Amino acid sequence: MRLNNFKKNWFISASLATLLSACGGDSNNVNEYPLASIVQLDEKQNINQSIDLLLHYPYDQVSKINWRQTSGEPVAILAKASKVVSFTPETAGDYSFSVSFTLNDGAEQTLEKTISVTDDMNKLTARLSHEALAENKVSFRTSIESDVDVDTITWQQISGPEVSLTSDNSNGELAIFFDAPKVNIDTIITFNVSASDAEASTSYSDSVAVLVEPATAIGNNAYFSDRKAKVFAYNADSPYAADLVNCVYSNSLISSCTLEQTPLLAQEAQNTAPPTIKDIMDRVVVSHQWMGERFEAFLTNNDPNNDMRNLLRATTAIVIAYDVRPSFYWAATGAIYLDAENFWLTPQERDTINEAPDFRADFGNDLQFVMPWRYVKDNAYASQSYSRSARVTRTTDDALYRLTSLMYHELAHANDFFPSYEWYSHNAKLRVLDAAISSSFESDELAVTLPLVSQEMRDLAQVRFAGETANATQKAYLPIDVESFFSPDSASDFYAYSSTREDYAMLFEELMMKNRFNIVRDVAITNQPTGDNVTSSDYKVKWGQRGRIGDNKLRERVLFSASRVLPEFDSQSAMDQVPTPIQMVEGDSWADNLTISPSDPNMSRKRPFSLYMLSPKTTEAERSVNFNHYYQKALPKH
Repeated sequence: MRLNNFKKNWFISASLATLLSACGGDSNNVNEYPLASIVQLDEKQNINQSIDLLLHYPYDQVSKINWRQTSGEPVAILAKASKVVSFTPETAGDYSFSVSFTLNDGAEQTLEKTISVTDDMNKLTARLSHEALAENKVSFRTSIESDVDVDTITWQQISGPEVSLTSDNSNGELAIFFDAPKVNIDTIITFNVSASDAEASTSYSDSVAVLVEPATAIGNNAYFSDRKAKVFAYNADSPYAADLVNCVYSNSLISSCTLEQTPLLAQEAQNTAPPTIKDIMDRVVVSHQWMGERFEAFLTNNDPNNDMRNLLRATTAIVIAYDVRPSFYWAATGAIYLDAENFWLTPQERDTINEAPDFRADFGNDLQFVMPWRYVKDNAYASQSYSRSARVTRTTDDALYRLTSLMYHELAHANDFFPSYEWYSHNAKLRVLDAAISSSFESDELAVTLPLVSQEMRDLAQVRFAGETANATQKAYLPIDVESFFSPDSASDFYAYSSTREDYAMLFEELMMKNRFNIVRDVAITNQPTGDNVTSSDYKVKWGQRGRIGDNKLRERVLFSASRVLPEFDSQSAMDQVPTPIQMVEGDSWADNLTISPSDPNMSRKRPFSLYMLSPKTTEAERSVNFNHYYQKALPKH
């Protein structure tokens, strides 16, 4: 069946009616593919058609996997320790690979495979075959050339237990999403995607698969109730490698680990403040090695003031995985969890990231206003976002500001739960969670001494960010009403009303971005336009400010937060340099209000090119930048 174009809420549920005669939908029927072999999905391989190789050993435990390319034009293998590797060749010829591994009885084995790629151009490519645990979230995307008709894209499941799909057909591409089914043994679920050109004269197709591995059932008392990706310690020789994964990113975690198992970085680095980069990387957990490499490069090359190294002292670990979305800090483990979307540089790296949408995407859609925000530098967006249809390579600078602002924010939380004056006072036998909640929270003190006053904004924040149902009064609020609630108060952003913890972190983050990079934050109150083809020009500003932390109502609150989160930072001097806010032009669009700073008298009022379009054709990653960039994960009750 063909999956319909997506509607206003981006995603539609669809049951996949497919031909499952080969396996009858039985996850235990593995005879569709040769046993003890490397499975190649497509018999014929063309240029620009993905090559997918799957190590198929369903009746044995396989470990210490290592893929190598032995001949042919070099390709990037980004999951060398996985049962599945996938890449898209750009050159015709023969490509040879070997995979070595260890069986359950300790026997070592090596298999080899050679693929011949023709010089025919395949104008449709499906990405990315990979392995996943049962109940993991899975996403596949097809990219097409401009002369292929997007409306002819058709997906068909051709093996494995039937799955239920959601889809996204936007921006000239189609992505599908589903949860991997429960299985008893390694099970290959295969899809074929096809499309034709506008004249329907030529058709193209490609196959893609997920190898689903069995997983132990998730207990009712598990800290992570949804299935998490397979991860590993970035540094295999880390002194914490034995405990790290089980303590911070495992479905078997049912109680917080102790500070002896996963101590704060500050406790390890008492005599070497800030901690060394090696100390930090010994606490990194990843689903793909490249993710840790990108994080290490960020710390090495983009932290000249040691802000991140100092702030990380209040954490136990850093988790970067393909299924972390959105990013968050969690006091139950003491770890910071980072969406890998912040780190990719090549399109191949981006392919390894699951693109399941932020579950909060539709929160607050029945309100009559929105409060978009953005970071701005020199009257232009400080960061850019790229459609997944664009096979682009970006530089570290392209992602720097978004990643840095996120780190400032989440690490402010860490230093709220573990303030510097308590780092060395906790007993090592104490659980991380117990130590965290025993703290005297500076965010609570801020809420008492310099409180926010608008109850209306607090209630609306629960609708927009926590998914509560809006009542009739809230649905009737117009932008002018929200202006009367927000502008006289002392919050820096709408999200600050979601909790006292978020209020505290928002203030610190915005000051650091202004001081370190001269980047200012915009916040506005606009209408919420409806219909198709909505762009940022359709959002009309009722009220807005650039650099709101410079408002006299906020200055003392900003200083309160920054001086406590990072004592090494001269927050008073930084605040002295913050100018008064610039008011947005009421009635102009969100787009037109981009160029309100007087930094360049020759700058046109015309909006510079940016991919931050608030549009149904914008990817969910781009939407999240403008609305729900942050996330506060509830603490467990035990």
